[in-house]
Amino acid sequence: MTDQQGDIIGAASLIIDEYNRRGKRARFRIFHSESDDATIFKELLVSLLQHTVGLKKVYIFIPLINKSLMSFMEQLDFLVDRYAFLLVREDLNVPVWFVPQDYSIKSFRPGEDEGTWSEVRNEGFANLKGNETPVTPEMVEKMVASKDYIEGGMKILYHLGKPVGIVRGADDEYENAPIMNIGPLAIIPEYQGLGLGRLLLRASLQFAREKNYNKTILSVNGENERAQALYIKEVFGKLKVWLVMNMI
Repeated sequence: MTDQQGDIIGAASLIIDEYNRRGKRARFRIFHSESDDATIFKELLVSLLQHTVGLKKVYIFIPLINKSLMSFMEQLDFLVDRYAFLLVREDLNVPVWFVPQDYSIKSFRPGEDEGTWSEVRNEGFANLKGNETPVTPEMVEKMVASKDYIEGGMKILYHLGKPVGIVRGADDEYENAPIMNIGPLAIIPEYQGLGLGRLLLRASLQFAREKNYNKTILSVNGENERAQALYIKEVFGKLKVWLVMNMI
């Protein structure tokens, strides 16, 4: 967006990838202006809404410290949906862990496990805000083909041959340094509360250490108190807090 002199005064863009489109929603990638003129944000929003026909929700992640943007979004009738936390672990030590009897952890097999991965992920995240949209085996294929894929970083937990949990470690960057991003980490409902999330997390942390990452990072929803408690006990500290707002 430019002013009458041709100077850029605002910019906005939306993410409407396959996953978001399946959930009939879009997410702001950029929504920014150096000006405190609310009409600029309104014009940016109007210009983007023409690209959201058929979608049910448009949402944005706002750093909690950005009070002015929160105020602008409220004026544009955006509502608070949830909080999200970015957590980082700088401790290289991995607590002792072992796989219980009748359980096993196996590395994901490209070309074979896409269906298993999507089924476990979808069942584990069915009631998690912002993650309710199911993924497909084809979407998992694309994830494996992405540039952040690490061979051996995707793991599946089995109980007596039944897949019950998944975890992914992906290549990422933070503050111009490599870091491993952990997620998704999901356990199907009937196996939750048994310490299996901690088991998969530690397996992923050990993998990060074997791959010579100095730090790991992950995100978690504010209402997911069980997961937050686990990560804090495993020496993850809060790095950033986002407010997620949406327009329905």
